[in-house]
Amino acid sequence: MKREVIHTLQAPQAIGTYSQAIRHGQMVYLSGQIPLQPSTMTLVEGGMDQQVRQVFDNLSAVAQAAGGNLQDVVKLTVYLTDLDQFSLVNEIMAGYFAEPYPARAAIGVAALPKGAGIEMDAIMALSD
Repeated sequence: MKREVIHTLQAPQAIGTYSQAIRHGQMVYLSGQIPLQPSTMTLVEGGMDQQVRQVFDNLSAVAQAAGGNLQDVVKLTVYLTDLDQFSLVNEIMAGYFAEPYPARAAIGVAALPKGAGIEMDAIMALSD
C-alpha cells in the first residue's frame, strides 16, 4: 500500500520536515496544527478562544483535502500550555464535532512552536 501526501493551501504550510497529513489506505494521520493563519503563517490574534477555533479550522482544512471531515476523526490529541484552558477546548469542540466524539487525550506541555497555547493532531478513518 502506497502512502499519499496530503497538502492544502487552506491550512498552514509545514514549518519543518513533515507533511500536513499522510494517507495510508483508509487511514489519514494529520500532523499537529497550531493556530497559524494559513495566509500569513502568523498566530491568530485574540485570546485562547480564537486559537482553539483556528486549530480546529486548520485540522478541518487538512481533513477535507484528504477526502474527509472532522466527523471522520477517530483519535484527537490536544496539547495545551495551560491545562486550565481544557474546559474552553471542550466547549468549542462541541461546535465542531457531533456524537460519537473521537477518542481523545489532553497533554500539558511546557511550550509549543511559535508561542502557541494549543496544538492538536488527529487520526482519521475514511470509509470506502
